[in-house]
Amino acid sequence: MRHGNKVNNLSRKSAHRKAMLSNMACSLIKHKRINTTLAKAKALRVYVEPLITKSKTDSTHSRRVVFSYLQDKEAVAGLFREVGPKVADRPGGYTRIIRTGFRLGDNAEMCMMELVDFNELYSNESTTKKTTRRSRRGGKKSTAPAAEVVEEAPAAEVVEEALAAEIVEEAPAAEVVEEAPTDSKEEESDKDDSSEEESKDSKKDK
Repeated sequence: MRHGNKVNNLSRKSAHRKAMLSNMACSLIKHKRINTTLAKAKALRVYVEPLITKSKTDSTHSRRVVFSYLQDKEAVAGLFREVGPKVADRPGGYTRIIRTGFRLGDNAEMCMMELVDFNELYSNESTTKKTTRRSRRGGKKSTAPAAEVVEEAPAAEVVEEALAAEIVEEAPAAEVVEEAPTDSKEEESDKDDSSEEESKDSKKDK
């Protein structure tokens, strides 16, 4: 009976099991994806996710704690430089286990374990689904305002054109009004000149 036995020993002693999980965690951090058995992947998920949570706070203490588990400087550096900033907004669930079938030799159930934020295919699908749903919902709401804007735009253009036409019509009238006095003044000055010339001529004749 396995009363209270929550740890899967994986048929190994504690030293062997810890070394194996440490090596698998380093490989997962470096390559972002590994192929292993389902039992090992489930044990590794419990082992590595607290370390990824530690990588969110980049301090000397957290680096030393993670190094005590991994014993690999390159893996610790990659965890705090690449993985930590990428999973900063994710509240847990950093790994994904995808079952890939059974092994040919001993029929063990195999799987692929990967870091969620480093899979571009799944992330692109999720973003496209979200955008399409948002566009459908937003499209229904935005169609009515768009139609109103389209309908209102010509009305505003018509009003502007009408005002422009009135201004154009008023402008020649003002010019005519302004030009009319000038013409009359010129005619009056011509008449005065002609009358003066006639008076001079008449004086000469006398």
